[in-house]
Amino acid sequence: MNTKSILAKPFAKAIQKRVYKWAANPVKTQEKVFKKLIRQATKTTFGRDHNFGQIKSYEDFKKNVPVRDYEGLKSYIELILNGQSDVLWKGMPLYFAKTSGTTSGAKYIPLTKASMPCHTKAARNALLLYIAETGNADFVNGKLIFLQGSPIIDEKNGIKTGRLSGIVAHYVPNYLQSNRMPSWETNCIEDWETKVNAIVEETVTEDMTLISGIPSWVQMYFEKLQAKTGKNISTIFPNFNLFVYGGVNYEPYRNKFEKMIGKRVDSIELFPASEGFFAYQDKQNEKGMLLLLNNGIFYEFIKADEFFEESPERISIGDVELGVNYVLIISTNAGLWAYNIGDTVAFTSLKPYRIIVTGRIKHFISAFGEHVIAKEVEHALQAATKDTAVSVSEFTVAPQTNPANGLPYHEWFIDFEKEPEDMAGFISIIDNAMQKQNSYYFDLIEGKILRTLVISRVQKDGFSAYMKSIGKLGGQNKVPRLSNDRKIADGLQQFLIK
Repeated sequence: MNTKSILAKPFAKAIQKRVYKWAANPVKTQEKVFKKLIRQATKTTFGRDHNFGQIKSYEDFKKNVPVRDYEGLKSYIELILNGQSDVLWKGMPLYFAKTSGTTSGAKYIPLTKASMPCHTKAARNALLLYIAETGNADFVNGKLIFLQGSPIIDEKNGIKTGRLSGIVAHYVPNYLQSNRMPSWETNCIEDWETKVNAIVEETVTEDMTLISGIPSWVQMYFEKLQAKTGKNISTIFPNFNLFVYGGVNYEPYRNKFEKMIGKRVDSIELFPASEGFFAYQDKQNEKGMLLLLNNGIFYEFIKADEFFEESPERISIGDVELGVNYVLIISTNAGLWAYNIGDTVAFTSLKPYRIIVTGRIKHFISAFGEHVIAKEVEHALQAATKDTAVSVSEFTVAPQTNPANGLPYHEWFIDFEKEPEDMAGFISIIDNAMQKQNSYYFDLIEGKILRTLVISRVQKDGFSAYMKSIGKLGGQNKVPRLSNDRKIADGLQQFLIK
């Protein structure tokens, strides 16, 4: 057995014990994080503007600090970009993580000396808790691949700027550097298709044991490997036994992945973002990811159904309930305060606190008041493909409010790896699953406001072609599961099977 795997096991047990100690005291842990954040930011521009010196409790915080999105924080970001120090957090940020905005164009999310270790330790601990639970540490002996954005760093008014995945690439620990793939030169390739082709050439003869990335882009990598070799992935990489992913739900991809791989491999789900590393899967057989309550982030929650009301109730960790869809609000040691990251979550466990990501507060369908969320469409598709040969590569859903004839409907755009033999029956299963999950949708169908959903078939790799056409192929970019308008639907028209 390799020295790395021998040493990893006792270290993993020690970290596991430390993690479950704070997880067993969630409210106390969050209180400590909250007080530390307020104390350390009291003398910042934001802290003075919002009376941090007088904030003694969470209730005080809510009175003084309103919920904001990036637009609400943008004036403070601009002060930092103009060279001002001690604005949102002590000193200047180490980096700005550049992300794609919608109304605001590019967004610049600060990463500080205090917050950077929180990203790297969380990723490390996710692997260590897997080792502690399963006893499997063999993957550290082989080659590890992280499909990520370019690590090339630019500067914005003197502050280093890049994609989060590229920034984090600079923090891979020394003991993993010799195992890490692809090469630095390949990782710096900007064009995604060229990059994946280069990764295939570099890795096809290596002993890959861990593969990590957004499922849709790992799928592209697997497909190119198979096209080159004519073999399944477990034949190419016989010691590949761990898939680490984040960004989207893996379940819609699982059946196809297992067929491509040729066996079932363990997986670890992560919930990282430029704004913070929020959760990771801590148990192989438990639903949900452990919410990281001791990671420099104070969490608040607003019920998604109430979010757009004038004064929705904000609650902290001690008051959340199982199964409720919440908008996630964060305050962090990077200087984000009562910040709406746009993600919605639901709790699957309260001892310890585990969550699933249910979607985006801006990514929903409610053209007719149905309030459909990502979790519902994913579950419905899984119900239709379960125990069948049907395989789906990618999909998204949009409302059709003005059809040429007949009632409006939800339009599902699907790239099938293998189509159903009975398309009408397949549609019926999905639609019935949607009605069971969402009473509003059921009422609209029953009341003949909507008709049964319609499936539009997308060409093979049509979603990748669409993403390329809008300049968002690869990296951390992903197709939203659903949208409340026809922007994506219209963009996909040229990639449909007529």
